[in-house]
Amino acid sequence: MHGVASVQALSIACAMTVTILIAEVIGGFVSGSLALLSDAAHMLSDAAGLILALAASWYGQKAASSKATYGNKRYEVLAAFINAAVVLAISVWIIVRAIVRFLAPSREVHTDIMLVVAVVGLVANIASAVVLNHSAGESMNVRGAFLHVLSDLLGSVAVIIAGLIIKFTGFTAADSIASLLIAVIIVPRAVSLVVSSSRVLTEGAPDTVSVDDVREALEAIPSVIAVHDLHVWSLDGESLLATCHLVAHAPHHPVLDSAHEELDHLGIAHSTIQMETPDHALCEGELHP
Repeated sequence: MHGVASVQALSIACAMTVTILIAEVIGGFVSGSLALLSDAAHMLSDAAGLILALAASWYGQKAASSKATYGNKRYEVLAAFINAAVVLAISVWIIVRAIVRFLAPSREVHTDIMLVVAVVGLVANIASAVVLNHSAGESMNVRGAFLHVLSDLLGSVAVIIAGLIIKFTGFTAADSIASLLIAVIIVPRAVSLVVSSSRVLTEGAPDTVSVDDVREALEAIPSVIAVHDLHVWSLDGESLLATCHLVAHAPHHPVLDSAHEELDHLGIAHSTIQMETPDHALCEGELHP
């Protein structure tokens, strides 16, 4: 998929999501619907996800510079971590408020406002899904944004169902129950994003590749005696990087070519390899992991 088309699709989805987010926050406070406010928190999570996806499309087209030799993708990860932590805190607040209101209802829920805002949100989410669906098959980035929008659809449907139950039965606890269900959707995603972004920020080895498998593949190359100082990490949670020292008999060029091929086969497209002879390895002292 062309970068420009990706940016256009994500921009439309972002604009719709942010607009409905603002409408739900205002409508939630005016109507007294906790379900509407919790769905707004859900949309906050998804709006941030869409914005990150949009930023990824922009930064993906921007070449590295002398000031940012690896590019600027790490900023997206930092933003994801902050967003996930905030959304997780909001989710906890929603759960606490829902339980308190369920045990002791404190105010009337104005279902007309609640339903109008929820229906408008549902329509906007459907439109966003249609826009992104045309490009979802060609870009992993857009597929992730598409999933965010689909989860918004579920949140809007939950609010509408709660509003209808309250309107026709007077069962106001449906609002609290709906908000709890929405929070259940938010929490696992927020926790997962906190964990995954933390791993990237601390340069931990990604789950998508086994460091032991990388070591075994390199050690299996003919003429390689040992592998040490092996590090595998990611800048953005997707692309993989690796550095290592290979101790091998001369000549080194064929070994180096084979090492790059093995790493590329494991999904590591960017690697820095230091070739060493056995006598040089001894100069380094004890081999490091």
